[in-house]
Amino acid sequence: MRLRKQILALHKIFGIATGIVVFIVAITGCCWAFREEVESLYDDYKKVEVQDTPILTPTQARDIAQEVFPGQTIHGTAFMKADDAIEVIFYDAEPEFYQSVFLNPYSGKVIQVDDHLTGFFPFILKGHMRLWLPKEIGEQLVGASILIFILIIISGFILWVPQKRKNLKQRITFDWKSTTRWKRKNFDLHTVVGFYVCSFALILAFTGTIMSYNWMKYVVYKSVGGDKEAQFIIPDNNTGVAAEMENSPIDRLIVKLKKESPNAEGFEVHYPQTKEQSIYVEVTKSKGLYYDADFRFFDQNSLEEIETTGIYGKYENAGLPEKILRMNYDIHIGAIGGLVGKIIAFLISLLTASLPVTGLLLWYGRRYKKKKVYQEVGA
Repeated sequence: MRLRKQILALHKIFGIATGIVVFIVAITGCCWAFREEVESLYDDYKKVEVQDTPILTPTQARDIAQEVFPGQTIHGTAFMKADDAIEVIFYDAEPEFYQSVFLNPYSGKVIQVDDHLTGFFPFILKGHMRLWLPKEIGEQLVGASILIFILIIISGFILWVPQKRKNLKQRITFDWKSTTRWKRKNFDLHTVVGFYVCSFALILAFTGTIMSYNWMKYVVYKSVGGDKEAQFIIPDNNTGVAAEMENSPIDRLIVKLKKESPNAEGFEVHYPQTKEQSIYVEVTKSKGLYYDADFRFFDQNSLEEIETTGIYGKYENAGLPEKILRMNYDIHIGAIGGLVGKIIAFLISLLTASLPVTGLLLWYGRRYKKKKVYQEVGA
């Protein structure tokens, strides 16, 4: 009983300390779950009429887009299907700049410019990742709170386990009557809902911490037998410094990759930041999924493929430790299970958001009851 009281005390302290953070992260997680489906309702501008002419090369796409945002850094250029616009992605960390220029792949005309830092979903993502606070403060606060939330889930399950078997039914069902008081209903909402969502909430919280902390990613990877470097590594060219050529080899790369992978959803080319660095291409194989993408690297001079020492390479070469880390984001948003998985993630996030609310009401009700008793005794 003494240990149970200590666990209850910690559960309440941790819950009060992190409740508002958990609520915000869970609610914004709900909103993010169907981002791709919602955005697809108004992204007709990404489609173009297919023409029987060559498409822009990576160099041409880069040069056209650079005129829109001179001085900004191009993160990469995405080549999708024949009827899709080319997306040139700009990103700078300081000051933060994240926009995309969509081009007609046949004419080079600028179709639209999207700012990924404004609008509903960027607002939701900022709340989810950093509570709309400055990045260096908000991300640390969210990361620490979710780590504590994992302890809350574990302690909550320990407290949920009834001391007597006959009380088990009461912990897994809502046995409400017309005479049931709201405090009892609130207690059931907290304990019964908490029981049913705890395992899923634990998965969402754990996958979130892996994205928040590199040390957690390293621990998970090594604990399941990983023997590579647990990070994204772009290797250098095999042939040394890139030579000056009239026709850049990178412009032949998309044609080469489309022949090799005709069923791929898209190819995102990343321009080398130095003359020694290889060309990095992300090959998307499945729509709406990220874990099975191929990360391929090519020599700037010869286009010879180069293997990386990091965990992100070709999916077919990935072992179980690499696949676990690759699947982390898709598990976190529920995409690993398709539409059904996203619905589950949405519901779990929504119910998880209710736990800090019912927990606070539970704490307040007990505290208020004690004060009321003291006042009556004093009177």
